Amino acid sequence: MRVRAVAKYVRTSPQKCRLVAAQIRRKSVEKALDILRFSERGAARHLRKTLESAIANAEHNENADIDQLTVREVRVDQGPVLRRWRPRAKGRNTRIRKPTCHITVTVGDGEAATGAK
Repeated sequence: MRVRAVAKYVRTSPQKCRLVAAQIRRKSVEKALDILRFSERGAARHLRKTLESAIANAEHNENADIDQLTVREVRVDQGPVLRRWRPRAKGRNTRIRKPTCHITVTVGDGEAATGAK
């Protein structure tokens, strides 16, 4: 069983979000939530909300046992980049890039996370 949740257009850099995502891959859901809850990085908040949504989807749609769930896959893709302009000296300007990302969290039962199909 695989259940996923997607958060789109999250206003954080994909590179910063991938650093946090690497910490929770292939962990039990309880341990992953603890890691995200006590992480000091801002992207951990967005990942935690997406993981909690995936857990709720598994519980509600598939009647899954939460204690048996593990984080199967965490994917952070690049979203559109907001471009803004900042005035500089002598009538020039500088581009400001505000990146976004799409977070996909997939959870599944414990047996499938070990590689058995």
